Amino acid sequence: MTFFQFEADFVESLRCIPMQVRYKLDTCGVKLKLPDWNRFSKVERQQLVELPCETETEVQTYREMVHQLVAEHGSDRPSDLPIDPTPEWHNSEVVPASVQAQSNSFGISLNSEQWASLTPLQRFALIKLSRSNHENRNFLPALKEFELA
Repeated sequence: MTFFQFEADFVESLRCIPMQVRYKLDTCGVKLKLPDWNRFSKVERQQLVELPCETETEVQTYREMVHQLVAEHGSDRPSDLPIDPTPEWHNSEVVPASVQAQSNSFGISLNSEQWASLTPLQRFALIKLSRSNHENRNFLPALKEFELA
């Protein structure tokens, strides 16, 4: 399990969806809303943190579990997202424009070697943090945590 330091203010309670779960949700193509996440028990949230989601079977199992939990808590079925067979975070050669633009706003220019040194989950986090206006405040802390700033 990988929690990032920039998530420290909510990791213990899991009141927000941590990046590793968001990564798995994108992998299995489910858009889980925060109100639905907050209806889950802490044990259920922890299960979603721990459940693997890499192989085709694991991805399907993860997807089914999320749908089942949402249904058990009386919410509408979550939206399905298209699953990108080649997501940007798996491309270790090209820094996405959104990440470069957000980095540049802090006077930092990322090069391909730095980008390649990151794990797919770290690249995923930077991509998500560079696109989401309400989470941009975590972008610079993430860069520092990943030793890019």
